[in-house]
Amino acid sequence: MSNHRQSRKRRYITWGVAGAAVVAGGGIAAQTSMAATVWPAQKTYTGRAFDTCAAPSLAAMKAWHGGLYGAAAVYIGGKNRGCGQPNLTASWVKSLTTVGWKFIPLYVGSQPSCGSGGSVKISASTAAAVGKSEADDAVTKAKALGIKAGSPIYLDMESYDITNTACNNAVLTYVRAFDKELHAKIYRSGYYGFSSSSAKAIATATNKTDLPGNLWYALWDKTNTTTSDWPWGSTQFTNHSRAHQYMVNSKETRGGYTITVDRDAWDAPVAITG
Repeated sequence: MSNHRQSRKRRYITWGVAGAAVVAGGGIAAQTSMAATVWPAQKTYTGRAFDTCAAPSLAAMKAWHGGLYGAAAVYIGGKNRGCGQPNLTASWVKSLTTVGWKFIPLYVGSQPSCGSGGSVKISASTAAAVGKSEADDAVTKAKALGIKAGSPIYLDMESYDITNTACNNAVLTYVRAFDKELHAKIYRSGYYGFSSSSAKAIATATNKTDLPGNLWYALWDKTNTTTSDWPWGSTQFTNHSRAHQYMVNSKETRGGYTITVDRDAWDAPVAITG
């Protein structure tokens, strides 16, 4: 993700043909609190997606449609969201849904105290309460954009020192509270993180209770796949529950509009709109 969470410089320091939308029910295996609820059918997109700091103009998105990408991540809110979003409105979402775009809601909440991302940090003493309140905010923001119940909201978690046990435990407490509240509001949980740290913490956690059911991992190997470079067990996050950010800061011109984007291989839920 370009400038949205932290500077490009910091990100590099930290690291040292569109498919069809289908209805599926994947991505909930780890979400134990969802078991007793009848959920809207999941909307899944498989193909290439992009994310960029600020939502492009309506004209740019229309010009880009029908090319390499079929879905776009949009930063719906969060205290650590890095860009203003003058274009991101309910009418923008509605108009581009009609054109055929799929959307990936992304929320940049509080960040780890032992990481470099964001100015608002997770505190162990308030992690659960803040996770719940920020999930409520994420749902409010999603609804205001016309993103309906049953949609996923992907929680953006920057790189951090997962060997710091106290810090890691606080992050997991926050994530569980965030996800549990999403489920209570009938929204699916997703998570963006780095394969070497924040995503790894989720994938390797022994206790899966209320952890995200959909994992979007950053591994900048320039390989458009969610399988051949998947870093963890082959049985994890199956059934349309994976996404891979494989390239960042790609300056591309389509239909006369130039946008710097990050490229994603997508096989996971997208927003229910329209």
